Amino acid sequence: MKVSLLIFAIGVFMAALDNGIITSSLTTLIYSFGVSPTWGAWTITLYTLGLAVSVPIAGKLSDRYGRKKLFIIEVLLFGTGSLLVALSPNFTFFLIARLIQALGGGGIFVIASSYVLATFPKERHGRSLGMLGGMNGIASVLGPNIGSFILGATGNWHWLFLINVPIAILLLIFGVRFIKEEQEHSQAKMDWSGISVLILGVLSLMYSFTNLDGVNVIDSLLSWKFYVFFLAAIVLFVIFYFMEKRLQHSDIEPVVPVQLLQQSTFRWALLIAFFSGAILASVIFLPGFLEQYMDVSSTVAGYWFTPVALAAGIGAAGGGFLVDKKGPTWTIALASCFSIFGFLLFALWVQSIWQMIVAGVFVGVGFGSMLGAPVNVLVTEEAGEKNKGIAVATSSLSRQLAMSIAPTIFAGFLARSFMNIGSHIQQGFAESGIQVPADLMQKFASKAGAAGDYHSIHQAFLSVPDEGVRNVLLNALHVTVKEGYNGLFWSALIFSVLSLGSALILGAIRRKKAAKLQAGRA
Repeated sequence: MKVSLLIFAIGVFMAALDNGIITSSLTTLIYSFGVSPTWGAWTITLYTLGLAVSVPIAGKLSDRYGRKKLFIIEVLLFGTGSLLVALSPNFTFFLIARLIQALGGGGIFVIASSYVLATFPKERHGRSLGMLGGMNGIASVLGPNIGSFILGATGNWHWLFLINVPIAILLLIFGVRFIKEEQEHSQAKMDWSGISVLILGVLSLMYSFTNLDGVNVIDSLLSWKFYVFFLAAIVLFVIFYFMEKRLQHSDIEPVVPVQLLQQSTFRWALLIAFFSGAILASVIFLPGFLEQYMDVSSTVAGYWFTPVALAAGIGAAGGGFLVDKKGPTWTIALASCFSIFGFLLFALWVQSIWQMIVAGVFVGVGFGSMLGAPVNVLVTEEAGEKNKGIAVATSSLSRQLAMSIAPTIFAGFLARSFMNIGSHIQQGFAESGIQVPADLMQKFASKAGAAGDYHSIHQAFLSVPDEGVRNVLLNALHVTVKEGYNGLFWSALIFSVLSLGSALILGAIRRKKAAKLQAGRA
C-alpha cells in the first residue's frame, strides 16, 4: 500500500505542477509562436477548462471500470500530451496537445483519492489523503518557481514538458506492477447525455468568468459575453439536475446521484471545497507581493516563497493526522483559523521579508490542512462504495471552479488600485513640500494610471532624474501596490471566514445526525 500511495502522490504532483509551471514561460511561448498575449493566455485557460471537464468523467469512469485502469489511462494521456506539446510545430497543435494533457492530468487526483478511500483502512484515510492534498497544494504553489528554474537552466521551453515524459513512463511501469485493487465495477449503463450537459455547463460557467475585467467589473458583468454564458451555465445545471433525477429508478446510472446532492453534508462539503480553492488561488499571488511590495528581485522571489510551500506540506500531513484523530470538520475549522490569522497579518502587519515568512507559514499550514483529507472524507461519508469516485470528483470540480474564478476577483483589486495612483502622487508631493508644476504632476498621474502595470510604471519612475521627485513617485507606487494587495488579503480572509463558518455549521449538522442515529438504535 505504501508503494501505491507513493505512485499516486508522484502522479498528483506531476499533474498539479503543470498548470503553474507554464506561467513562468508564457512570455517565451508567446514570442516563440508569434501570437498575441490574448491568444497566449489560452495556453492556461484551455488547460484549466480541460482539467474541469476531465474531473467528473474520470470520477465516473473510475467507479465503472476500475481506478487502476483509469489511472493508467490518465497517466498515458498526460505523458502523450506532454510529448506532443514539446514537439508542437505551431500554436494550434500546441493548444490541442495542451487539451490532451489536461484531460489526462485532471483525473489523477480524483482517482488517487478515491483509491485511498476505498482501499486503505479507515484509520489511515486522513494521513494518506493529507499526503495527496499536500502534493497537490505544494505543486500548485511551486509551479512558477520550478518553471523558472528549468527555463533558466535549459534556456528552452520544450523541457518544461519533456521532463514529464520519463516520469509518466515510470508511473505507468510501477502502476501496472504495484497498484493492487479489488473493486466491484458498476454494470449499469453510462449517462452520456448527462455527462455532456454537465461538461457544457462547466465550460459555459468557466468561460463566462474568463470574460470578466478586474478593473471594470460592473461593465464586464453586463457584457453579453459574460451574462449569456453565465445564464447558459445556470440553465444547463438545472437541466442536468432534472435529468439525473429522472434516472433514479432507471437502468442508467446517473453521473451524480441525486441522493448525494440531496444530502446537506455533501452540499456543505462542496461549499468548503470551493472556499479552499479560492484560498489556494490567493496564495499564488504572494510571489508578486514579494516582488512588487518587498522590492525582491523576480529571480529570487520564488526562493523566499519556499517556506510557504513547506508549511503547506506540513499542514497537509498534520491535517491528515487530525482528521484521523479529531474528525474532518474540526480540522477544517482549525485550518481556517490559521488562514484567517495569516491573512490578517499580511493586511495589518507585514512590512519586511521575515514578517512575510511568518504570515506565509500560517497561511501555508491553513490551506495545506484543508486540501485532500478533510473535504474528501466529508464528501464520501455517505456516498457508498460505488459512488466514492464521483463524490471526490465533484468536490475536486468545485475546488477547480474556485481556482478559476477567484483569480479574477483578486487580480481586480490589484488592477483597480492603479486607478488611485494619481491621488497618491499628488498627496506625496504635497506632504514632501516639493513644488511640481500642475501640468507635470498631471502628466505623471495620467501616465501611471494609463499604464496600469507595475513593471512599466516602476521603470518609468526610476528613470526620473530628480532624486526627490523620483522618491515621491516610487513611494506613491509603493502605497498603491499595498492598497491593491490589502484588498486581495482581506478578500482571502473573507473566504477563510466563510470556510470556518461552513465547517462549524457542518459539524453541528453531523452531530445532530449522529445523535438521531444513536437515539434510533436505542
